[in-house]
Amino acid sequence: MMRTRPLKVALLGCGVVGSEVARIMTTHADDLAARIGAPVELAGVAVRRPSKLREGIPQELVTTDATALVKRGDIDVVVEVIGGIEPARTLITTAFEHGASVVSANKALLAQDGAALHAAAGQHGKDLYYEAAVAGAIPLIRPLRESLAGDKVNRVLGIVNGTTNFILDKMDSTGAGYQEALDEATALGYAEADPTADVEGFDAAAKAAILAGIAFHTRVRLDDVYREGMTEVTAADFASARNMGCTIKLLAICERAEDGQSVTARVHPAMIPLSHPLASVRGAYNAVFVESDASGQLMFYGPGAGGAPTASAVLGDLVAVCRNRLSGTTGPGESAYTALPVSGMGEVVTRYHISLDVADKPGVLAQVATVFAEHGVSIDTVRQQGKDGEASLVVVTHRASDAALGGTVDALRKLDTVRGVASIMRVEGE
Repeated sequence: MMRTRPLKVALLGCGVVGSEVARIMTTHADDLAARIGAPVELAGVAVRRPSKLREGIPQELVTTDATALVKRGDIDVVVEVIGGIEPARTLITTAFEHGASVVSANKALLAQDGAALHAAAGQHGKDLYYEAAVAGAIPLIRPLRESLAGDKVNRVLGIVNGTTNFILDKMDSTGAGYQEALDEATALGYAEADPTADVEGFDAAAKAAILAGIAFHTRVRLDDVYREGMTEVTAADFASARNMGCTIKLLAICERAEDGQSVTARVHPAMIPLSHPLASVRGAYNAVFVESDASGQLMFYGPGAGGAPTASAVLGDLVAVCRNRLSGTTGPGESAYTALPVSGMGEVVTRYHISLDVADKPGVLAQVATVFAEHGVSIDTVRQQGKDGEASLVVVTHRASDAALGGTVDALRKLDTVRGVASIMRVEGE
């Protein structure tokens, strides 16, 4: 039998995502009530600009006092979609203190202070759900946290930022340069006026921290994630990738060490074979590839941003939290029992593609090969093209540590015959 008294929801933020959450709550009210077992009622909406017209939201629900809204005591669930660190952090902890569970889409806050937020939720016996914080509408957090709870996840490899994927896909498919592709992404609304968070990898790094923490049952903070942007990727890099049967993606990579005693999390551009499922992810879409002991390889794919897709993830969490509220239970909290250390980038082992500008004369290749051998980096293939006394030397290595590769490159730069290191890119997904 359905409960007639509604569950009350406070919405913090009413921008692109928040307005879609409110719309879906209104237009799908009967379906949501049937799925939950009780009606859900939008009890208040906290915004910065109350004078702005918001279609479908009664003006009497709008307030600028978010603190008073979460302190009301009759609120069952707080939905936080304002983003940033403060005031979101204080508002969420205040909500717990006053009896509300929380649904959040705040990747930056969760990557920085997820452990403290989980602790606050646990202290007050409330839920903290955040499916919308990573990869928009794609169900990912809950499968990792619940469906794969009985499995051992070894690697999470993914495209988790639609803006950068759109730019790189455009460069690959049309031959456009970085700036040209960025301008098109901005014109189409895929890139912000200031795209730094996307193109420099900050957004993806926050998501990588969240994914690594859940996948490996250990605490991984944003500061633990190695980050490298994609602004230096060139058309020449794509030409080299095509010669190898690869394309280039900005990847978030979370790995368990082979001995199982540590984990790594990193974000950077990488060449990936065209045969890999992630290579076919086009435009502004996201996809995450998960490798585990029992289930093998799984891929999650779909729209990774936008108002309606992200709101879909928020509403999924809202339904789950409301069901828990009715049954007097809570869902899974933080699982950090492994307490594994997070290793630095120097210990990461992968393949590398190195492009060198060298003098076009006998003995250069032998000198370069000697440097690689002295640093314990095995060469897979070498390609050399020369003209008018100058040459381009492309070296693809077997798997080597980042530290060993760094020492190799430092030594190469000291050779008189090496004019410069044109590019270095990791090769992943093999």
